[in-house]
Amino acid sequence: MWRKTSAAAALLAIAVGYFYHGSPELPEQILQYIRLPNFQTSSQSLDGQNNLEQVISAAWETLITLPGRQWSKIAVGVNACVDVVVSGVGLLQALAVDPGAGLDHEVLHSKEDLKEAFIHYMGRGAAAERFFSDKEVFQRIARAAAEYPGAKLYVGGNAALIGQKLATYPDLMVLLCGPVGPKLHEMLDEQIVVPPESLQETDEYHLILEYKAGEQWGPTQAPQANRFIFSHDVSNGEMSSLETFVASLEEYQPELVVLSGLHMMEGQGRELWEERLKEAVSVISDIRKDIPIHLELASMTDKDYMNSIMREQFMPIVSSIGLNEQELLFLSQAGGGPHAELAAWKGIPDVGRVSDILLWILQQHGRSEPSSEADLTRIHFHTLAYHILATVDGYWSNQAAAVMAGARVASSQACGLQSVDVSKVELKAPLEFHSSHTEPREQLSLNPAEPVTVWHRGNVTFYFTPVLVCKRPLRTVGLGDAISAEGLVYSELNTQQPF
Repeated sequence: MWRKTSAAAALLAIAVGYFYHGSPELPEQILQYIRLPNFQTSSQSLDGQNNLEQVISAAWETLITLPGRQWSKIAVGVNACVDVVVSGVGLLQALAVDPGAGLDHEVLHSKEDLKEAFIHYMGRGAAAERFFSDKEVFQRIARAAAEYPGAKLYVGGNAALIGQKLATYPDLMVLLCGPVGPKLHEMLDEQIVVPPESLQETDEYHLILEYKAGEQWGPTQAPQANRFIFSHDVSNGEMSSLETFVASLEEYQPELVVLSGLHMMEGQGRELWEERLKEAVSVISDIRKDIPIHLELASMTDKDYMNSIMREQFMPIVSSIGLNEQELLFLSQAGGGPHAELAAWKGIPDVGRVSDILLWILQQHGRSEPSSEADLTRIHFHTLAYHILATVDGYWSNQAAAVMAGARVASSQACGLQSVDVSKVELKAPLEFHSSHTEPREQLSLNPAEPVTVWHRGNVTFYFTPVLVCKRPLRTVGLGDAISAEGLVYSELNTQQPF
């Protein structure tokens, strides 16, 4: 506490000195430090870690407000399935495979591949998603998963999960296109409209192998809770519903389009995805230019495939993207961007490095310059401990509320609750960080009473907020989709800026 007070006093002294030495305008960084702290709150409420969570949660409730102009119709596509959620270690033991060394596989061909890839990611506490090539073996594993004690069936697929989250807002109509079988259709919110062309006779199943923080299997221990996803899903893998999705937009007339499922094509082989990506870009280019498109990314391993997504001009034709720390670093590695030399993040991703990569994406593939023809002006980044929204100035409003809303839903949904319970969460975000990993960089801090830190780099604004991390998460699947959906609900597109 004395250190904080001393630092604030020093900054005040610097500011006063600066003022008296001939400049009536204080540097923005000093003003930020003077303006943000609420010392009465600090002395009375921030005397322990639990109080930090309490102050942040209370601030969210005060500061998160819906935008003046809200979406009334959103169309979402194109990946949808039924998720079978089961204990990863328990299922693999039931399949009679022994623990051992981890090894990543871009495509899974056998139970041994599955075991090695699961251990590889479990040991890192990281999420991943893979295609299982052998249909018969996959079906046997799926049956074993469905019969495993405690296995649960849920709505699955990024598009369906985003649609489900959006449908919790009663004034918002949601159109969902994707391979919707009878079981999935039964589980969808009644507010969701599914075109008849999207209905199919059988469901696509995805297996979600979850593990808990500290869970041990052989020599491997998970540093944090997460999940490993795999499937043999050809309908979603080929994005077979894309044409139906775009064709339905003319009649539905949405104000926002949310697109996901690109990662599913990766396991289908180069020949298929090279051709399908070109077709997808052509189809999506037919969507009216005044309708913003949000692209939700997911786990990928093939750098050529990621480069094709960028090279085929897929990224520049969308207005917004959502992604996590692994997807962000992989995108930079594939495109030779900042910090591409990192093999993986160590612990909580460095805010400065994340900021560098986000800026690079908006400069290389977005409309960071007025002369650019790209549409990309918004990136919603999420990791376990914090979220960042980066937007090109002038295109989006209410982004401070949007990034906080995404963090709030991550905190509550991971604990299986409708609202944040401060006794069940903990703050893991850094309280001090830098705007960049390289010079020139600004030193920034988090004020729990106003938990959005804002900085600018050129004409890009960054909004940082912490996540109150659930100590005992009940379900990690779909958190990224809920975060992006919530962030979009609280976002407003500035109509004076045509796409």
